[in-house]
Amino acid sequence: MTDAEWAVVRPLLPVPGWLRGRGGQPEAYCHRQMLDAIGYLVDNGIKWRAMPADFPPWDRVYAFFRRWRDHALLQEFHDRLRAKVRMRAGRDAEPTAGVIDSQSVKADAVVGTDSRGFDGGKLVNGRKRHVVVDTLGLLLGVMVTAADTGDRTAAKVLLRQVADAHHRLALVWADGGYTGSLVEHCLAVLALVLLIVKRSDDMRGFVVLPKRSYLVRGLDGPS
Repeated sequence: MTDAEWAVVRPLLPVPGWLRGRGGQPEAYCHRQMLDAIGYLVDNGIKWRAMPADFPPWDRVYAFFRRWRDHALLQEFHDRLRAKVRMRAGRDAEPTAGVIDSQSVKADAVVGTDSRGFDGGKLVNGRKRHVVVDTLGLLLGVMVTAADTGDRTAAKVLLRQVADAHHRLALVWADGGYTGSLVEHCLAVLALVLLIVKRSDDMRGFVVLPKRSYLVRGLDGPS
């Protein structure tokens, strides 16, 4: 991270227990070093043991990452950062509207058959990413399934998780793959309006659909 990036990130980081009088020992390495090391690993796709020598030892970096993952500190940090970005853009910290979609991706050969499937619509053998974002494109929720998992099936689980975490969320845009009983389910169970934006019959290839981004800003602005 640059010094400017670190200045933004530092006050949003979870505070270690020893700084809050909860016991424990001060950490041996600066959080900036640890985050830079994790970022390097993700960006370059290396193994933990291949961590360059100018970062902290790989096992210390992995222990830091594992602790953040297991105690939901990574999500806490992400949510704080998202709120800051939204407020800087003139939005409320918590969203009132969003978009759900999915993408099937080919799985690597090392991915077991128990966690992959064949998406007959996209002709992809692998996994499927189900994502809910706010109207700025910032992540609200994500779930990974086998590619043969239906969008509506995954959406029931994912939208419940997102609605539980974001109580102001009232409206979600979706494409035609989410039609049917899911619309009624969201309204009755989650108190969430799922608005379907369908493609025209004469559309071919990738087309940006209306109302999936800019029209939602009227509902998603400051309140």
